[in-house]
Amino acid sequence: MLALPLRMSDLRQAARVGLLLVATLGGAVPAATAAPPSGPEGCSQAASDACLQAVELPGGAGRLPYYVSRGTGEGGTPPTRLLLVMHGHPRDANRSFDAALQALRGSGHEADTLVVAPLFQVPAGKAGRCSTPGTPAAQPGDALWTCSSWLAGGDSRGDRPISSFAALDALLQALAQRWPSLREATLAGFSAGAQMLQHRIGFAVDAPAGWRVRYVIADPGTWLYFDPERLAPAAAAAAPDWDGCLAPDGAGLAAGCRWQPVPAADLAACPGYDDWKYGTRNLPAALGRSSAEARARYAAADIHRLEGARDSGTGRGTAARVLDKSCAAMLQGPYRLQRGLAHAAYEQQVLKPTGARSFAVVPGCAHDVACVLPSATGRAALFGGER
Repeated sequence: MLALPLRMSDLRQAARVGLLLVATLGGAVPAATAAPPSGPEGCSQAASDACLQAVELPGGAGRLPYYVSRGTGEGGTPPTRLLLVMHGHPRDANRSFDAALQALRGSGHEADTLVVAPLFQVPAGKAGRCSTPGTPAAQPGDALWTCSSWLAGGDSRGDRPISSFAALDALLQALAQRWPSLREATLAGFSAGAQMLQHRIGFAVDAPAGWRVRYVIADPGTWLYFDPERLAPAAAAAAPDWDGCLAPDGAGLAAGCRWQPVPAADLAACPGYDDWKYGTRNLPAALGRSSAEARARYAAADIHRLEGARDSGTGRGTAARVLDKSCAAMLQGPYRLQRGLAHAAYEQQVLKPTGARSFAVVPGCAHDVACVLPSATGRAALFGGER
């Protein structure tokens, strides 16, 4: 049974006085929390601890905290749109939330959009390896993952584990209960958060009734492929012509670029290249779908892809130090921008999607959520319309 969201400030206070404040759907609510929590003023402007709530996950798995831009007790127009932004590897949910709020300003959808940014917590002793300044520490009762397990649908730690995919599914269901006015959800992810969302698409449970769901996948380190093929640009000389495969206006792939399969010998030299999380061989049984079923659902989804024009190479702002350089990853391309180009070509030539697709490169941006999402190109992907 899903639980209603809880304010993190209330939970911290409860811990101090030895109380447990848990509100469950259809269950008894303690008098201290009988009224729906009202979001504090300012959460539509920037992240703060006051903007944190938490959802109780099913099966006693713990809580998933998230930032939210308004509370259910606030007046105004009930939101019809959800913009959920999934943080990257440093678990910078606060920066991701702020980037989404910045993108929302001037979009024309300020009054009808609810902004949410979940935070997948890790144990305090490990948090230093995957946190950014301002990331709240895990609280007693929070579900805990490792620094990398959440981005590939891995289970939380403890006696009652839950996959990160199922945790996000539970959050979406709870948001639908809290805000029954919601009709459209854009799930956006940046970097490792983009990996998490792109991997989840084919394995997600059905969306809440009445919702239309779209995805924005921005600058992931690697991509999930649903077929064993990998593509690279045809060599103009000794090396693939990556630069020649980007359209001059950044709107997508260059029309004249010719893509060819990566040679079989190169694939054979990397025996795990098509295993999960790079491909759909050896899928974890907990994902609950076959590769064919997931492929069909992914092909039918509404997906919009963004790449920073400068998210390439090892220069400043590229976060090259944390880029996956494994054999399986390098078969997808040398850097994030090139990997995005190659996956877009794979979708065109091999996957042949039936759902809506767009691919755009964001001018002037390296690996920075605060640059990519609020840009004109980012806004077009998040809210639709022309750039």
